[in-house]
Amino acid sequence: MPTTMQESATIAEQLRALVRLQLIDTRIDQLEKLRGDLPDEIRDLEDEQAGLETRLEKYKRELKEYEVERRRARLDIEEAEMLIKRYEEQQLHVRNNREYDALTKEIEAQRQRIEAARARLEELERLSEERTAAIQEAEVRMKELEELLKSKRAELQEVLEDTKHEMEALQAKRAEAEKAVEPRYLRAYRRLRARYRDGRAVVPLERGAAAGYAVPPQQQVEIRQRKRIIACEHTGRIIVDSELFQEVSQELGFANGNSGSS
Repeated sequence: MPTTMQESATIAEQLRALVRLQLIDTRIDQLEKLRGDLPDEIRDLEDEQAGLETRLEKYKRELKEYEVERRRARLDIEEAEMLIKRYEEQQLHVRNNREYDALTKEIEAQRQRIEAARARLEELERLSEERTAAIQEAEVRMKELEELLKSKRAELQEVLEDTKHEMEALQAKRAEAEKAVEPRYLRAYRRLRARYRDGRAVVPLERGAAAGYAVPPQQQVEIRQRKRIIACEHTGRIIVDSELFQEVSQELGFANGNSGSS
């Protein structure tokens, strides 16, 4: 069925609207790239900082627990030594061997108690030294992270401030540009934007090719006529003649006649 003049005009308008939206989105993408990896780097540093804070709290809590346990072990030793002294004094006044042997067993039990407590004290001392070293190391890293975060945040803030006004203007233009695109085409555009890393859903026909793929001669003619929306048979991207990209780019005031091919 032949395309009417009214339908052709509508298609041409939709192509222009799609190109406009693509050029705006491409410029927004370029501005966001200026941030580089800073947002991700900041998130990674913040995650490391949060993990380090958790570990520091754990280490300090364990260090306190070790000190409490050391005090308890020292008290055990003092109590055992006191009991040994008492039992040895009692041995001087026993009436038979059975009582003497019983006290000897008690003395031996207390000596074992002292030995175990001293062994635990040595272990606690080692653990405390390890935790103290770990705390010092973590605190040094924490200071490094604070400095790094301060620097990265300042760097990101500078980029955001430099691009703030242009980004706000582009977002406003983008909202208006979306309104001019029919819902079915807008849905397709969004799907294509999400599919490709470069975010290009609409690409220009340049030197007989689009997005790296050759376009058949007859299709090239139809693309330049702007009477229907043509998708690349390889990528699904919408192909538009490069002159339309140049026209819309100039209307938007983008430098160097941005073709959207960057």
